[in-house]
Amino acid sequence: MSTNRRRSASATRAAILDAARVRFAAEGLDRVTVRDIAGDVGVDPAMVIRYFGSKEGLFAEAARFDLELPDLSDVPPEEFMDVLMPHFFSVWENNAGFLALLRAATTDKKSAAKMLDLFTEQVAPALAAAAVDRAPERAALLGSQMLGLVLSRYVLGVPPLVEMDRERLRDWIAPVLRHYLTAEPPSA
Repeated sequence: MSTNRRRSASATRAAILDAARVRFAAEGLDRVTVRDIAGDVGVDPAMVIRYFGSKEGLFAEAARFDLELPDLSDVPPEEFMDVLMPHFFSVWENNAGFLALLRAATTDKKSAAKMLDLFTEQVAPALAAAAVDRAPERAALLGSQMLGLVLSRYVLGVPPLVEMDRERLRDWIAPVLRHYLTAEPPSA
């Protein structure tokens, strides 16, 4: 009996989900087929449909996650980026679901809506605790900078950003991000 046949239903479902996250992050929603994912796991494509209903259902499940952002309410402003940046790097580098969602959001309206939900439900409230005022505006500005950075470094692969180690990138970006959270807002 093959190893695939001995796998439990929950293990098979988890393996399909893991393979989907990897594929979607690397290739995007449009380029990946159910057959590709099934082949990666060694199951029949019908099994993928059985567990997830459709490729879109599989993607929705693969792109669901909790960012587990840290509480910034008691963190001094000069330390915000020391707390946030390691967490963001961990999400970007270790969560294929996030990259899959980001990649898909650039071409798919449903994925873009999921990314917006992620921002409004998780990112904006976490950043609001650190903002000195105008929390929605400040969170949106910081979020736009972070999305541009992750898209440029991890999806587009802009060479200078890819080549920078975490510390150097943090040193470049931290003052800008801190500015968005704490600087005096422009007049009028």
